[in-house]
Amino acid sequence: MTHKSGFVNIIGNPNVGKSTLMNVLVGERVSIITSKAQTTRDRIMGIVNGDDFQIVYSDTPGVIDPGYKLHERMMKSVQTAFTDADIILFMTDITESEKSTEVTVSRLAKMNIPLVVLINKVDLAEQDEVAALAAEWTKKLPKAIILPISALKKFNTKGVFELIMDHLPESPPYFPKDQLTDKPERFFMSEIIREKIFKYYKQEVPYSVAVVIESFKDEPKIVKMRAIIVVERETQKAIILGHKGRAIKNLGIQARREIENFLQKKVFLETYVKVDKDWRRNEKSLDNLGYGE
Repeated sequence: MTHKSGFVNIIGNPNVGKSTLMNVLVGERVSIITSKAQTTRDRIMGIVNGDDFQIVYSDTPGVIDPGYKLHERMMKSVQTAFTDADIILFMTDITESEKSTEVTVSRLAKMNIPLVVLINKVDLAEQDEVAALAAEWTKKLPKAIILPISALKKFNTKGVFELIMDHLPESPPYFPKDQLTDKPERFFMSEIIREKIFKYYKQEVPYSVAVVIESFKDEPKIVKMRAIIVVERETQKAIILGHKGRAIKNLGIQARREIENFLQKKVFLETYVKVDKDWRRNEKSLDNLGYGE
């Protein structure tokens, strides 16, 4: 029996639904999902295994013009995703402007690997509008397969899997068959906390936050964790803490519940806030916080 294996990389602008699709395809919650753009900072791999196949999905940060050193490093991971893919899933949605995708489209047009253009959020559009968009994308990328989907509603996501299987190259598996992702548990714990910060805090504060799991002790009956929330300003620290520490207490409660669900185990979570001035612009701070080159 032949075995298929390959890297399927999901590329697109911020907030078009890449992380939502990734989680649907992998069947595990591996990518941070919020309603705010630019939430994914790392390239995250999710691995799906069958008896005769292995698909290594890759969710990348949204394509942006770098405003910080952090953004520059995020965009390097996107560039890597262009070069090591066996199949590219390019995600757009029904609201995107042509100008916002023209640089990426120009690059995709020159590539000679299978390309699938996914028009997401079609549940929010009329059928004739979706048909017109599909025709436009066919003109822009004539070699691509165009597929309307709704990642949130799981409409046509089985079709995405079937297209991938049709184009996946023959190869032995790249990872052990029982491996779900390339990221350690600590990474997902920090992402859950960061997601809650996006949910419960407003304006610029969530974008100025990094989360580091300083200690992680997996004991027989409980997991004990200590998380450091890094911000850029003392004013941001005050906002994270809230009046008499109420905001961070609520954050800790909500994050702990989700981490317990993720680990299927009781969790004791300590959270602390630390100021690292302008960490998003500082190369050394980015290294220390795990945003490596």
